[in-house]
Amino acid sequence: MFHRIARVAASICFAALVVAGSAGAGVAGAAQPFPATIDLPQGFQPEGIAIGPGTTFYTGSIPTGAIYRGDLRTGAGEVITPPSDGSAAVGLAVDQRSRLFVAGGSTGQGRVIDARTGEVLATYQFTTDPTFVNDVVITKDSAWFTDSVNPVLYRVPLDLGPAETVPLTGDLVYQAGFNVNGIDATPDGRTLVLVQTNTGQVFTADPATGTTHEIVLSEPVPNGDGILLHGRTLYVVQNVQNEIAVIRLAPDLSSGVVTDHLQNGSFDVPTTIDRFGNTLYAVNARFTTAPTPTTEYSIVAVRPR
Repeated sequence: MFHRIARVAASICFAALVVAGSAGAGVAGAAQPFPATIDLPQGFQPEGIAIGPGTTFYTGSIPTGAIYRGDLRTGAGEVITPPSDGSAAVGLAVDQRSRLFVAGGSTGQGRVIDARTGEVLATYQFTTDPTFVNDVVITKDSAWFTDSVNPVLYRVPLDLGPAETVPLTGDLVYQAGFNVNGIDATPDGRTLVLVQTNTGQVFTADPATGTTHEIVLSEPVPNGDGILLHGRTLYVVQNVQNEIAVIRLAPDLSSGVVTDHLQNGSFDVPTTIDRFGNTLYAVNARFTTAPTPTTEYSIVAVRPR
């Protein structure tokens, strides 16, 4: 999975930057620290984030489908995919071939975008029924999209062949409201991890069968949004709580202990996260603030304790 490869490379790169910065302390022109907050275009209404390769990050506009590319080191960036009628961008992930896979929310779509040029390479219409295609993760051979309204996953092969709908069965039971939201995967791609927003539960899912098993937590994580699996640590963004739950998982993923709740004074309804080196980057979606063309949005850096 690219974002896992990118995280390893990013950790090495980040360590090198720290060493270089230490060696150059007090020397004119020494490397500056990465910004703690990165401003996004006013009125953009972001939701998802994907990082890689290196310090490049991507985020999308929920109502317009526009894609913004920036640099964690400088905070500078630009819109590479313009707004488009009938498009939306929620969760997103980037693969080894510099392609963005973008969840399309209530449009029922998933898009594949060239991360270098912003060109839309493919559009998949997963369903025309009421839906909210919310998040996506890339494994060795597929991109997997969640649907917060319907108990299914959508699979897009990385060769961009036909999509497949995989029903979710087992412990996970959909209820009224928003259900499965964030998704991640183990490094081998054999197990997917899901968070159910309205119940605060997390689950594993077998991508081959759609069978789910609950990961029994020491406490629920309500309003779970984007998630990030790093080794045996699962980070769950709890959006309106303005915090990120830190969960230590059992080796067999059958249970987990919530060990911390990361907070930051700059959080304003964060939704999704990704990781560069030892730093998490969370997107402020500001869902409790009425959006206007001049509403300010940002990405916030936070270090796990």
